[in-house]
Amino acid sequence: MLLPGAVVVRNTYRSEYLLKTLTLHGVPGKGTVVFVANSWIYPNVDRVFFANDTYLPSKMPALLVQYRQDELNNLRGDGTTGKYEEWDRVYRYDYYNDLGEPDKGHPRPVLGGTQELPYPRRCRTGRPPTKTDPRSESRIPQYKIQEALNIYVPRDERFGHLKLSDFLGYSLKAITEAILPVIRTYVDTTPKEFDSFQDIYDLYDGLLKVPDNQHLKELKKKIPLQFIKSLLPVAGDDLLNLPLPHVIRSNDYAWRSDEEFAREMLAGVNPVCIKRLTEFPVKSTLDPSVYGDQSSTITEDQIQQNLEEGLTVKQAMEKNRLFILDHHDNFMPFLDRINKLEGNYIYASRTLLFQKADGTLKPLAIELSLPHPDGIQHGAKSTVYLPADIDSGVDGQIWQLAKAYASVDDSAWHQLISHWLNTHAVIEPFVIATNRQLSVVHPVHKLLSPHYRDTLNINALARTTLINAGGVFEMTVFPEKYALEMSSIVYKNWKLTEQGLPDDLVKR
Repeated sequence: MLLPGAVVVRNTYRSEYLLKTLTLHGVPGKGTVVFVANSWIYPNVDRVFFANDTYLPSKMPALLVQYRQDELNNLRGDGTTGKYEEWDRVYRYDYYNDLGEPDKGHPRPVLGGTQELPYPRRCRTGRPPTKTDPRSESRIPQYKIQEALNIYVPRDERFGHLKLSDFLGYSLKAITEAILPVIRTYVDTTPKEFDSFQDIYDLYDGLLKVPDNQHLKELKKKIPLQFIKSLLPVAGDDLLNLPLPHVIRSNDYAWRSDEEFAREMLAGVNPVCIKRLTEFPVKSTLDPSVYGDQSSTITEDQIQQNLEEGLTVKQAMEKNRLFILDHHDNFMPFLDRINKLEGNYIYASRTLLFQKADGTLKPLAIELSLPHPDGIQHGAKSTVYLPADIDSGVDGQIWQLAKAYASVDDSAWHQLISHWLNTHAVIEPFVIATNRQLSVVHPVHKLLSPHYRDTLNINALARTTLINAGGVFEMTVFPEKYALEMSSIVYKNWKLTEQGLPDDLVKR
């Protein structure tokens, strides 16, 4: 006797509903057959769901083969035109061509599809091109904020199957009426900056008081994430409950120590860039015919005094106790353009570190570099800064600034490359390919799909509010309008085989 292997479902209601599972009981020879759906069913469209079994294509029961192929064809959507709507289930590739607004004078380069600016593919939305640049896709106007934040991704890719618009109206009103005015008072005299360190501490000391606001109350009811709920005030004269960072729980100035500066390179937000030092002096990988001599100017005499146990630089390298956080080549090609932006001034940095006998790290030197004043083809203009006690006067304060500039480089690299590019962007084409090429009954699909959860939605929202022209990235990460272009240049050297463990650690 044949067992049920698939079920076709049609929604005859006027609105969609979420079908989680469909279970058949008392099936002869089987007992119970479960069809796992976890999908939104829209009206008047036939949907096929397979029993919770696993098949390689060659082992698929013959009667189910055509259903499997039809389902894959629907998900591929090849040949479909026009803007996709929320009930569409199409996974197609597209370039990152929707970050700028050329019609409003804010163009951004198209990322992907060229050797000059390669990039991972994103999920196609089908929006029409802009008027001034047919290669760029039009963006949803910002005044249509609910539509913009419900940017197309296949409906089952959305957060927890919830519509963002369900609580969006309250969140926008709460932020604009209650939270932003309070934050602005802390950056009023220095735009884009805090007025003092104390203003930053006040964020965690319970001194940001927010007036009673009905929209905040409604927002907290509708937001599903407990962590976000814990940050939002709901009563009159309540506070923004930002969690206190561990590093300042016992000492407000612990972050200024050399020990903490070095520790965060291994245990901070970006522990994936520090490398074992294998050559000294440090050489550059930049093309000398374009960038001149970009070799490091850190000398053995400068760091010898801070080595321990009587080791020479050569001996410390042989014992694998010298390390480097090298952001010189990452940023140097962009520095001239970046530092011409209003309010920006950064350096390309190299930080050398030594592993002490107790296993902890300490910084030995920081090199800060700028393009040569006579032109980048003449190399770099570099200054080396050495550790100095914070109470030693000017030298101590200069050393603090050098660490700050090195940390700024590392923070930008974390947000733009380690996080956005290497964690989010590179995964999206794998999500698309999996849904286009592998049936839901394929064992590899079942293994991969839990790891993809919410990725398409997060990335789509990022294109809407974070990485777009004038978005959060450009306002907070120093490359500003060159940020995504820079990430494209970095992507040229991305290799899949180097991303996993232990290969990544061996490489470093």
